[in-house]
Amino acid sequence: MSGDADPRVAVFRPDDERIDEAVDLLSSLGATPVPDPMLAVEPTGATPVAASHVVFTSKTGVELAATAGWDPGDATLAAIGPATAAAARDVGWTVDVVPSEYSSAGLVTALRDRVDGEVVTVARSDHGSDVLIDGLRDAGADVVETVLYRLTRPEGAGESAEHAADGTLDAVAFTSSLTVEHFLAAAAERGIRSAAVDGVNDAVVGAIGSPTARTAADHGIDVDVVPDAAEFEALATRVVAAADDRAPGPNGIDERLPE
Repeated sequence: MSGDADPRVAVFRPDDERIDEAVDLLSSLGATPVPDPMLAVEPTGATPVAASHVVFTSKTGVELAATAGWDPGDATLAAIGPATAAAARDVGWTVDVVPSEYSSAGLVTALRDRVDGEVVTVARSDHGSDVLIDGLRDAGADVVETVLYRLTRPEGAGESAEHAADGTLDAVAFTSSLTVEHFLAAAAERGIRSAAVDGVNDAVVGAIGSPTARTAADHGIDVDVVPDAAEFEALATRVVAAADDRAPGPNGIDERLPE
């Protein structure tokens, strides 16, 4: 732990308005943000293939499709969660399906009884989960995947790995499996992967959902916080609260309750 009055929290959101919004949110929660974008968006120029059902798995995908002039027409439109649904409504689209669980598995559950014999377009990044495609096909859908954008690691990303290796982070907030993988790749390039993992495991580790948590665990990272809602605000709130609970007291005494 860093010992700062305000917990130092590393955040890895994409290098656009989302990292700025994350910094503002963490600051409002009383944390010291350590922004280290681990994702950059590279549009492919593709638009969703016409289908009876179209599924969007991110706000970014909605925005790219809308900017390209695409419109769902009479298609049934599904969004993976509230943020994606809000983006779709903001551009004038009607959202028909939002699963109760904001994940690929949740989308499959919400669509399973609707798609037998139907053509379903899944519009997303190049790192989408097989759970969605396989689940819809198992439900009888003819699934077409449209890759709207690629997710890459920004040049220079990895400052947070150095802080982790130095023991100067109090928490990290992973928002996707890819942020975990890119964090570790950046650490490896710096020759500090093992030290960075040790430093992260001494801090509070938050993951936005169970797939992200599993990826972290598979790479030797112990996850402490997985919020019920797969949303960044819920993740940030839980992570900052957990980091505050671990903060040393005024005499340098760790105030965590024994497990």
